[in-house]
Amino acid sequence: MVLVFGLFMAVTSALAATSAGAQAVETGEAIWAGDLGAGIEPALSPGAVPTETESADMVLVYKSRRTLYLMRDGAVLRSYQVALGRNPFGHKNREGDGRTPEGGYLIDWRNPNSDFHLSLHISYPRPQDYRLASEAGFDPGGAIMIHGLPNGRSAEEIGHPRYDWTNGCIAVSNEEIEEIWHLVEDGTAIFILP
Repeated sequence: MVLVFGLFMAVTSALAATSAGAQAVETGEAIWAGDLGAGIEPALSPGAVPTETESADMVLVYKSRRTLYLMRDGAVLRSYQVALGRNPFGHKNREGDGRTPEGGYLIDWRNPNSDFHLSLHISYPRPQDYRLASEAGFDPGGAIMIHGLPNGRSAEEIGHPRYDWTNGCIAVSNEEIEEIWHLVEDGTAIFILP
C-alpha cells in the first residue's frame, strides 16, 4: 500500500503532463525524455506490479533499465523486460542507426500479421524528428514498434531479452506482447526515457 501510494504521488504530476503530453504528441509539439523522467524515476521500483487487469492509460519505457511499464491512474499494472535497438543509447537520429527513439509518442496502430509476433506501432517520427534528420541530411526512418519475437524464432535463438537485437523497436516475448496487445489501446501515450 505504501509503495502504491508513493508511486501515485510521484506520478500524479506526470499523469497531468501525460494528458497534455498526448495532446502535444498529436499536434507534433516536442515532448522529450527529460520532460517526465525526473518526476517518475524514484517511484518505480522493481517488483511494484499490482495484479490489476484494466487497460493501461500510459506506457513508460526506461531504456537504461530495459523495462517497459504499463501504467493506469498512477499505478504500475505490469512491467516487462525488453530488448531494444542494437545501438540503444541516445535518441534515434536516422534510418539504420539501430537506436530506439526517446520522448513522447502515441501507440497509433497495430499489426496482427507482422514479421514479428504482433506489433504495436509507435508514432515515430514526429515533425521534429523529421526536421532534425533532414537538417543532418538523413532520412529519420520509421516502423518503430513494440513487438514479440520474429516469427518462427525462439527467445533462445536470438538471445532475448539478454541482448539488444532489434533495429530500433522495443521487443518482448510472444506471451508478453499478447498481454500488452490486450491492455494497450490505440491512442495510448508512450514515453521512452533514457
